[in-house]
Amino acid sequence: QVQLVESGGGLVQAGGSLRLSCAASGRTFSTYTMGWFRQAPGKEREFVAVINSGGGNTYYADSVKGRFAISRDNAKNTVYLQMNSLKPEDTAVYYCAARSSYRSGWPGGLYDYSYWGQGTQVTVSS
Repeated sequence: QVQLVESGGGLVQAGGSLRLSCAASGRTFSTYTMGWFRQAPGKEREFVAVINSGGGNTYYADSVKGRFAISRDNAKNTVYLQMNSLKPEDTAVYYCAARSSYRSGWPGGLYDYSYWGQGTQVTVSS
């Protein structure tokens, strides 16, 4: 099993920045596709960003493209989500997720992910 531990959430003003971190357990982190999802109150969980196992390929939701950046450091077993130019509509619980790169195609979707973090609250004030 893979354990995912998130950090970096909090309260920020509109236009500000936050960086979320997700630390993963296991020696096979470098084989995982890693994704970020978010869920606002009353809404379904939605895709935010994904990065492939080697870190060379990324894919973003249109709503965050140009503002967010996903990255990973396989030596640290950690994936990041840099969030810039934050908007109030970015307010949500953000979840880190992992899946095997061998189990599904690119970029994949919500149901392709086998492991999920606990979620971290991001609140953007106007």
